[in-house]
Amino acid sequence: MKIKVVKDYEEMSREAALFIEKNVRENPQLTLGLATGGTPLGTYRFLAQGHRERKMDYSRVTTFNLDEYVGLPKNHEHSYHSFMQKHLFSLVPFGRTYIPNGEAADLEEECIAYERLIEKEGPPDIQLLGIGSNGHIGFNEPGASFEGETHVETLAETTRKANARFFPSPEDVPKEAITMGIGSILKSRKILLLASGLRKNEAIRRLLKGEMDESFPASALYHHENVTLIVDEEAYGKGVEDIAE
Repeated sequence: MKIKVVKDYEEMSREAALFIEKNVRENPQLTLGLATGGTPLGTYRFLAQGHRERKMDYSRVTTFNLDEYVGLPKNHEHSYHSFMQKHLFSLVPFGRTYIPNGEAADLEEECIAYERLIEKEGPPDIQLLGIGSNGHIGFNEPGASFEGETHVETLAETTRKANARFFPSPEDVPKEAITMGIGSILKSRKILLLASGLRKNEAIRRLLKGEMDESFPASALYHHENVTLIVDEEAYGKGVEDIAE
């Protein structure tokens, strides 16, 4: 795992965007795995700025999103379809974009179809990830199989609490989501993991111990040969240096 420690969220976001831009220049037809939540918002802002000011071209790039809430219509203001449209897709034209359908009549079939699509169009050349305070990646909660593919996941209360800031009240946060599995994520050629802020410090500390355990989903990343972690000073934290070394 390559580790880059930066000053703050803004620098983390800028470095992540530059990482993606560099890879798109090298391969204008790459497949890009995308995440949602607070962590990648700055990265998407810088990608939009690069498209606007430096004429970065994403017209041949295919994107796959990690997940979508079960039961929310695509046009619901808190769906990940709406999130991506608002924060990235309306600002940067991509060739093709894919997000799981959380309203599918047959959720199991939707998961199978999405995994087949990943195999057909991908897998991602770069998969962008955040990390939950409990170590979740995508919506793969503690106990998720490291070999798992796209599936419906019951969200942990800690995850629902963390996401409640995006909803009118905690009760409005869906209890399930479709998510790419850890096995799906590990098929990616490169993984770009972002972490910022004090509340991610303990997760990063545990991750950098290098102990692989399904009770901590992010530890599966040690099965991958090309992971870059961009982490700010607060998330990296005092004492983590010794673990990393």
